[in-house]
Amino acid sequence: MVFKLAWRNIWRNRTRSLVIMLSVSVGLFSGIAVNALYKGMMDSRVRTVIQTETGHLQIHDPEFTEEKDPSAFILGKASLFEELNTMPAVAAFAERTVSAGMLTTATGSAGVIITGIMPGKEAAVSGLDKKIIAGVMSWPENKKGVLIGKKLAQKLKLKKGSKIVLTTVDTASSLIAGAFSIMGIFQSANAPLDEVTVYTNINDLRAMLGLSEEIHEVAILLKSDSALETTQNILASSNQHLAVEPWQSLSPETDLMAGTINTYSSIILVIIMIALSFGIMNTMMMSILERKHETGMMMALGMSKNILLQLILLETCLLALGGIPVAITVAWLAIAYYGKNGMDFSGMGQEMMQSFGFETAIYPSFPAAAIPGILLIVMATALVSSLLPIWKSLQMNPIDALQN
Repeated sequence: MVFKLAWRNIWRNRTRSLVIMLSVSVGLFSGIAVNALYKGMMDSRVRTVIQTETGHLQIHDPEFTEEKDPSAFILGKASLFEELNTMPAVAAFAERTVSAGMLTTATGSAGVIITGIMPGKEAAVSGLDKKIIAGVMSWPENKKGVLIGKKLAQKLKLKKGSKIVLTTVDTASSLIAGAFSIMGIFQSANAPLDEVTVYTNINDLRAMLGLSEEIHEVAILLKSDSALETTQNILASSNQHLAVEPWQSLSPETDLMAGTINTYSSIILVIIMIALSFGIMNTMMMSILERKHETGMMMALGMSKNILLQLILLETCLLALGGIPVAITVAWLAIAYYGKNGMDFSGMGQEMMQSFGFETAIYPSFPAAAIPGILLIVMATALVSSLLPIWKSLQMNPIDALQN
C-alpha cells in the first residue's frame, strides 16, 4: 500500500519528478565520468611507469638502494640471469650500470643520473627505442655517445652532435670526467625524468667507474601484472643478499596517487550529490505542501506517523533511484567509446601533461568496482534529502491541515 501511494504521488506532477530524475542522472553520470577519467589517467600512468620507466621489478645491492654507492654492485649476476631466463613470468630484463653525476656544457650544467645500458635489452624492457625523436639509440663502440632527454636538451640548448662532459665519482671515490657526443634525444611521457636522465653505453660507463663486468641494477618486465608479488617473493627468496623492489617502491608518488584516486573520485561525487540533495529536498517540500489537505485527512482517518514517515522516505528514494539506470547506461556507453578511441588532452598542452608524467591521450575505464559505493552515496543522498520533509510532515496537525 505504501509503495502504491508513493508511486502515485511521484507521478502527480510528472514534469517536476522527471526533472529531478534527470538531475540525478546528470549528477550521477558526472560522478561516474570523473571516476572513469581519473581511473583511466592512473591506469595510463601506472602503465607508463612499468613499461617505460622502472619495469615491474628492479634488483639492486641493498647499499646501492640506500646510498647510490657505485661500488655496491650486484654479486652473483650469472646465477641471477640464469634464474630470470628460466622464469616463465618474465617477459624481458635488462642490466644497467648507474651513477649520479654532472653534465657540463659551454651553456651550463645540470645534475643527472647516468645510466649505462645495453641498447637491445633496454629497448625490450623500457621501449627506449620508441622514445627517440632525434638521432639514433645505438652507435659504434669506438664512439663515446649519450642519449639525453628533450627537456634537458632544451634547458641547456643542446642538440644532436653537441659535445658534453660527464663528471661522476668512481668506485675509489675519485672524481672522474669524460667527454661525450650527443647521439640522440629522447622524449617520454615524464618530462621531469627526461630532465635528469642520461643514457650511455654500459661499457663506457663501466670504464669511467673502474668496473669490468659489474652492474648496479636489473630491471624486469613481467608478462602479467598479476605475477608481480609471486615473482618478487621467488627472487627475494633465492637472492637474499639483494634487494628486490616492485615498481610501487621505485615510484612511490605514482603508487600514492593510485591509492588515493578512489577517495578523490568519491569526494567529487559526494559534492555533486550534496548539490542535488537541495533540489530533491525542495521538490519533496513542494509535494508535501501541495497535498497538505489530503495528508491531514489521512492522518485524521488513522494513518500513523510511522506510515507517513515511510511514505515520504520511499517517495524520496524513488525520485533518487529513478535516474540511476539512465546514468549508468549512458556512462557505460560513453566510457566504452572513449575507452577505445581515447580522449585527446593535447589542447591542455603536451608539456603540461608530461610535467606530471601523463600521456596526452587518456583512455577512461569504467569503474565497475566503484558502482556499489556510488549507489550507496545516492541512497545516502536520498535519506538526507528526506529529513526536512519528514520533519515538516510529522509536525503537521491534522485539524490545521484540514482547515487550510
